Amino acid sequence: MNDIKEQLRIFNEERDWDQFHSPENLAKSVAIEAGELLECFQWNNDFDQRAVSDEIADVMMYCIMLADKIDIDLEQEILRKLEQNKEKYPVEKCKGSSKKYDEFD
Repeated sequence: MNDIKEQLRIFNEERDWDQFHSPENLAKSVAIEAGELLECFQWNNDFDQRAVSDEIADVMMYCIMLADKIDIDLEQEILRKLEQNKEKYPVEKCKGSSKKYDEFD
């Protein structure tokens, strides 16, 4: 992850784009790119692998840049959130179910 963050920093510094990368603008960009990802599946599930891959990469790059900008350790936070989700969705209650955690008996 650190190598990717560094490559993104270099890419943006070379173009003097950091001036446009406020947390708000980066969050907007995540949503915009996520919309473009959804567009790949708009009319059916017959998707173009390259287009989907490109959009996933765009979403991830903006997420990484946003986390870096506001000083979030993305790896640590993903692992923390995974542990939180394990508690909310214990295997014995949710296996094979699409119910939300507050809908379990």
